[in-house]
Amino acid sequence: MRVARVVHGGAIHTAYPVADHPQHLQLANGEVVGAAKVQWLAPFEPRTIVALGLNYADHVKELAGELTLTKQDEPLVFLKGPNSVVGHGGHTPKPADVAHMHYECELAVVIGRTTQRVPAEHALAHVLGYTICNDYAFREYLENWYRPNLRVKNRDRSTALGPWLVPANEIPDPQNLGLRTLVNGHVVQQGHTSHMIHSVANLIAYLSGFMTLQSGDVILTGTPDGVTPVQVGDEVVTAIDGLGELVNHVVSAP
Repeated sequence: MRVARVVHGGAIHTAYPVADHPQHLQLANGEVVGAAKVQWLAPFEPRTIVALGLNYADHVKELAGELTLTKQDEPLVFLKGPNSVVGHGGHTPKPADVAHMHYECELAVVIGRTTQRVPAEHALAHVLGYTICNDYAFREYLENWYRPNLRVKNRDRSTALGPWLVPANEIPDPQNLGLRTLVNGHVVQQGHTSHMIHSVANLIAYLSGFMTLQSGDVILTGTPDGVTPVQVGDEVVTAIDGLGELVNHVVSAP
C-alpha cells in the first residue's frame, strides 16, 4: 500500500489514503484526518540523494542551442543534501536575484535494500518504491552543465518529494510512465520515462558498481524538455502516471 509521512498534532505519523475519500488520510493509529489539516513531509526519510542531469534526449536537444554538448558515455550524476527536501504542499523560496528558476518533474526511485554491483537485469528487485520529485534548478548559478554546483541544485527546500511512496509492485515498468507539469493549472511540460537515456535499471547498475546503495537512498532520474521560469506566487503541480500529483508553491526568499 502507498504511504505518506505527515505532521499532525505535533507528531510525525505514517499516513495512508482513504478509499473513495481523496481529501482524507488515515493515520497509523487509525485516526482519519483531513489531508489539508496536516503538514506533508517527504514520504520516506531520504538518505543519500543521487540526482541525474541531462537524462532525457528531448531535454538535451532543448538545451543544445545555448550550450556545447558532447556525447557522454556515463550518466551525469551529482548529490543533494537533506536540507534541500520539502514535502507535498510545501513552499520553495525564489531568490530575488534569480530570473531563471525552473521546475523539473522527475521520477524518484527509492532503494529498498543494500545494493552492490547489481546487474541491470536484477536491479529493479532492489527498488522499494517510487515517488514524484520536483527538483528546481536556479540556472543563473550554473557554471558548467557537466558540473552542476551547489547554488544551482542544492538550495533549501528546492527538492519537493511526494506525496506518496508507491510500492514497486504497483509500478511494474518504470519506463512506461507519463510525466506532466502544470503551473497555475496550465500544462507546461509533458514527457515519458521511455525517453530516458539511461533507464532506471541501468542507473541502479551503474551507481551500485562504484558505490553501495542503502535502503532509503533515492535516485532522481532527470526531467524531460519543457522547462520554463516560475514566479513568486506560482502553484506548480508535477504529476506522474500511477504516482499522483505533487503540489509546490513558489514564495519569496527571506
